[in-house]
Amino acid sequence: MKAGEVRRAKVILRLASGQSYRAIMKQENCSQVFIARWKERFFKERLAGLYARHRGKIVSEAIIAQEARILRATKQAPPDGSTHWSTRRLAEHLGVSHSRVARVWARAGIQPHRIRRYMASTDPEFEEKAADVIGLYLKPPLNAAVFCVDEKSAIQALDRLDPVLPLSPGRAERHGFEYYRHGTLSLYAALDTKSGQVVGQTSARHNSAEFVAFLEDLIARQAPERAIHIICDNLSAHETKTVWDFLARHPQVRIHYTPTYSSWLNQVERWFATLTQNYIRRGTHRSTRQLEQAIRRYLEVHNTDPKPFVWSKSADDILASIERFCLRTSNSRH
Repeated sequence: MKAGEVRRAKVILRLASGQSYRAIMKQENCSQVFIARWKERFFKERLAGLYARHRGKIVSEAIIAQEARILRATKQAPPDGSTHWSTRRLAEHLGVSHSRVARVWARAGIQPHRIRRYMASTDPEFEEKAADVIGLYLKPPLNAAVFCVDEKSAIQALDRLDPVLPLSPGRAERHGFEYYRHGTLSLYAALDTKSGQVVGQTSARHNSAEFVAFLEDLIARQAPERAIHIICDNLSAHETKTVWDFLARHPQVRIHYTPTYSSWLNQVERWFATLTQNYIRRGTHRSTRQLEQAIRRYLEVHNTDPKPFVWSKSADDILASIERFCLRTSNSRH
């Protein structure tokens, strides 16, 4: 809501509460004429009467043509070989002010300095696998447990060689560029999609045997007769003879593989992102033991008040979005 509309609404609300014109004039910094005008319009038209009557400045055809010229030039590559425009370089190229370019970009929502990367799945069974996983999120089987499982490998225990300078007014926290590496750890995690709780286990190695050992521990925590569905990616360590033997020993367990290059379908990846942001990326760990302690602390903190991720989009919505994306990428090649 615009500031003017808020101000007029406050005037009406103050009148309704019985305040005098003098009190309203002082609180809203307005005149008696202003109050009387909007009071009369509100009585006649109710809420519609509070909208401004001023149509705004009429935009000339020359300004419209100039904005179209700016937008058209923005989508073309700069002639000097650079990858994108800045407001000042485009303004100089077109002979306009850089503030004009900035305003046009802001209205159109264009940000040439930003870039977003993507990874398109090449899995021929993408639709079937994605629908299978999303179905477990939106409508999980009755009396069954659904876990999102994955491993975060090669988590580095980094010790800063220079002291960390704490944040202060006007200055961000500062870290030295040099560090000492004290080794790495792998973290196996299983996110319960219903409760949001996470079972985690660190390991010095990252292979199929460790993966199966983690699954054995996860299964041992569940009731023997309970059906268990596990969502994980198609990493080679997840599709070995050791894994097949595990499934043969536990017929109540079923693994659902996400499509290739589609880790975003696995909810535990979002949990890993929070762990990295809050406990690992800016942390100082003088040993893998300290790193393990930080990870275990995050597990404890998270599980004291777990909140499951809410999946809202259906498989049809996601597939339709991917189809539109593929159409854009195919058009951009021509």
